[in-house]
Amino acid sequence: MEFNQLFELSPRKKLAITISWDFLALLVANLFAFWIRFGIVSWDFSLIDAVVIALNIAFALTLLTMFGYYKQMIRYIGLKTIQKALLVLAASALFLLAAKVAFDVMIPVSVPIIYWTVASTLVIAPRFLMQASAQSQNYKMREKCLIFGAAEAGRSLVQTLKMGTELQPIAFIDDKKQYQNKQILGLPVGRREDIPYYVKQFGVSKMLLAVHNTSSERRKELIIELEPYAIELLSIPNIQDLLSGKSKIDELHEIKIEELLGREPVPPITHLLDINIRGKNVLVTGAGGSIGSELCRQLVKSAPSKLVLFELSEFNLYQIENELKQHYFDIPMVPILSSIQDTELLRSVMDDHKIQTIYHAAAYKHVPMVESNPLAGIRNNVFGTSNVALVAAEYDVEKFVLISTDKAVRPTNIMGATKRFAELYIQGIAELGSNTEYSIVRFGNVLGSSGSVVPLFTKQIKAGGPITVTHPDITRFFMTIPEAAQLVIQAGAMGSKGEVFVLDMGNSVKIVDLANKMAHLMGHSLKTIDNPNGDIELKFSGLRPGEKLYEELLIDDADTTTEHPRIMGADETKLPFEEVILLFDELNRLLLEHNASGAKALLQKAPLGYSPSKH
Repeated sequence: MEFNQLFELSPRKKLAITISWDFLALLVANLFAFWIRFGIVSWDFSLIDAVVIALNIAFALTLLTMFGYYKQMIRYIGLKTIQKALLVLAASALFLLAAKVAFDVMIPVSVPIIYWTVASTLVIAPRFLMQASAQSQNYKMREKCLIFGAAEAGRSLVQTLKMGTELQPIAFIDDKKQYQNKQILGLPVGRREDIPYYVKQFGVSKMLLAVHNTSSERRKELIIELEPYAIELLSIPNIQDLLSGKSKIDELHEIKIEELLGREPVPPITHLLDINIRGKNVLVTGAGGSIGSELCRQLVKSAPSKLVLFELSEFNLYQIENELKQHYFDIPMVPILSSIQDTELLRSVMDDHKIQTIYHAAAYKHVPMVESNPLAGIRNNVFGTSNVALVAAEYDVEKFVLISTDKAVRPTNIMGATKRFAELYIQGIAELGSNTEYSIVRFGNVLGSSGSVVPLFTKQIKAGGPITVTHPDITRFFMTIPEAAQLVIQAGAMGSKGEVFVLDMGNSVKIVDLANKMAHLMGHSLKTIDNPNGDIELKFSGLRPGEKLYEELLIDDADTTTEHPRIMGADETKLPFEEVILLFDELNRLLLEHNASGAKALLQKAPLGYSPSKH
């Protein structure tokens, strides 16, 4: 029977085997001690000798039981347990000396000494052997990892992992020379240049970042530096969560692409965050979407009097309401399950809840989907927006903020054209002199939003590939959802007459590079011409209908600065509202006729800059 089969036996069977072994070991140790001292032939074995040996064995087994020796799992036997066993066996040896006096038998002093030596070896050594075997099996089965950071956090992580069964630390990696080429907790401390050696020699597949005292900018630099090694990066929780007890040090988190592409946040301008929210009744349309839900998370921080969540998806509405109520139970929240195309319900919501601020995030935004369903896209993005904007004016809502997109700039698809039409409508209605202040905020892709490439690539990589990219040269702007939402609130507070504000999206990112970095962070490498041995295949599927190679944020290439360094005012030409209404009415007629081709043709004729892509 192999050791691993022994470990699979029931507790009773394992206890029976353990006690039986110890009984035989103690019997052999007693007999051996007498044989060595007297010799097998010359030893005159008597009944009294048999009684002494029997009592000694019973005495030793009783003490071992009383000291909890048989409650200890052999695989995890520790130094204290070994010390107890040695003391028990020493007491058993002294028992022999006591028996010499009590029973008046011939037991030389050398017998207890020999007995203790042999008994200790036979009782303890097999346990060490089984423990070593179990650890060897465990070592082979556990996934090998490196620990980046040999300081206190890294050491605590190693000690925790050694008690587990999933990850096996192989070595520390640290940039500090004071640690390099030394050993800590039995593990060597290597340099960053040694990572390929450990990967090849030990089959390392993960690196755990155990660094606390570093800024977010330095952490980002570190991730960028480690990403090319193409082993999965995981991180320990932040120090606040560890100190508060919310997380344990071995609760590892995946390094997300947001940490690599995200920027150091600019401190918000407090009065811009609060002016339209604090103490006001706020409505968010599309409250369960990627942007809408994050807007809600940011809005509650400024303590609105009431937050009305307007959403078409029942599941999304339930999710965001439940999440917010757990953390902000003192803020009244009203879930409204409906479409922005329901004008009468919108009126009822405005009247019942005395809405003062609206963030209009509801839209159909998936380019290929809207391209396949143009009438639905027009009805929701154009007419839904007009419904909300008109009702806002009718009920003297103080502020209306339209959340737009970079795809509205010289659009090549229906989605972008509808969002540009919505912009023109808001710019026009803002000129009518109502009590409502209107503003528009335009930005590009947000990392991790539904329908974006990040969750798609994540799913494809976890499935083993291939990763599909539409074109080798396609680029996009990216921003984290929290940063985008916070900037939207601040930008929205600046406008009053339909001004367009553009968020600074940073540098555009090549999607192929994004795919490569994501694969590396998840422990894979792309199979390319330059790297034929990669484990994830990359496929180019061709640009989809309406898709651009690159996105723009400005129509007229003119922008003005604002009080926030990452918000620009776009100085763009407006269309008189009368002309917008004429187009609006004609578009409505085509919708009623279900004339998709006519509606698309009208969008092309309209001054939207819409030019459908040819692919």
